[in-house]
Amino acid sequence: MARILIISLSNLKHDARVARQVGFLSHHQLTVAAFDAELDDSIKFIKIRPNRLSFLKKNFLGVLLIMRFYSLANKIQHTYPELIETKNDFDLIISNDIETLPLINKIKGHAKFLFDAHEYFPRQFEDKFMWRLLFQPLNRFICVNYLPKVDAMLTIGEGIAQEYEKRFKAKPFVINNAASYQTFSPSNSSDGLINLIHHGIAIPSRRLELMIEMFEYLDDRFRLNLMLISPQTANKKTRSYLPWLKEKASKYGKKIEFIDPVKSGEIIKSINKFDIGIVLVPPVNFNYQNGLGNKFFDFIQARLSICIGPIPEMAALVKKYDLGIVSEDFTPKALAMELNNLTKEKIKTFKSNSEIAAKEVNAEKNKVLLNKIIDQLLEK
Repeated sequence: MARILIISLSNLKHDARVARQVGFLSHHQLTVAAFDAELDDSIKFIKIRPNRLSFLKKNFLGVLLIMRFYSLANKIQHTYPELIETKNDFDLIISNDIETLPLINKIKGHAKFLFDAHEYFPRQFEDKFMWRLLFQPLNRFICVNYLPKVDAMLTIGEGIAQEYEKRFKAKPFVINNAASYQTFSPSNSSDGLINLIHHGIAIPSRRLELMIEMFEYLDDRFRLNLMLISPQTANKKTRSYLPWLKEKASKYGKKIEFIDPVKSGEIIKSINKFDIGIVLVPPVNFNYQNGLGNKFFDFIQARLSICIGPIPEMAALVKKYDLGIVSEDFTPKALAMELNNLTKEKIKTFKSNSEIAAKEVNAEKNKVLLNKIIDQLLEK
């Protein structure tokens, strides 16, 4: 049994990947540091306080970033004394956030350090000018200076792994976001309607309004259900995005419904009653172009048919298992036309095919892989 510290700058109630990570390693002596979590009593929890910068500090931070004083800028933006104060008595530290990498030397001690990059941080929000100006160079700086210090690295998909290797000579293991295997059966709609579901975080970059705009082209069989949450550390623009979506959707009345979010561990059960899981997120940045998020795998385990835009790694799995439809482009009209061509019989077939995918693409296989990686790290 190893002593392991897992760090995540998130709320684990809504962070399925890190919650699974905790579950995969529950046979070890765990300490979890996060903004919030619901954990077993056997796991020690360190509550991290989100760093709220004053107006003056934000401006000072901007000056430091423009002047390329990246180390000082990161110290101001990401202090996290709760982490620095932890005793260096761990065998392994797992970090899920690039912002914590500069703390390696302060908290590592004799521990091995595993970095789960999730996505490609140097191009995380490249669709935003101010982010490109200020934070893209910072993330590149951290990657150049700190990725060589980690003992092993993970990410969610092959495209992102290849980019890390190409740009920084890092070689991440790929552990996707697959959910645990579930024994659900496909639901049968009894009202004659076709019910779509999309769940996740409501941020403007995802262009969720495109799914609402589909209703200019969809026939009357379709209903859209949106289960959305706002990011915990959202800025004013992002906080106003979900209310704006609701106002935009009101034009279509009962065809679009916003439903209450549930904890990450309850999502699959709650969406099983729907017909089609839908993702229409245009590739406005590198990570969206290489997306393979939690919701896609939730759809599989919930035994839903799947409807997506042409994101390569998602599309490959949809086609491999014949799970649903992939539109020609990311316009609302293109996806609506594909949906309009669906029959109840075809949807039923897609749902049935998800059983095969659920058995082959699941968290249980990822658990074996992660523990193998960690065992090898600890043996070094």
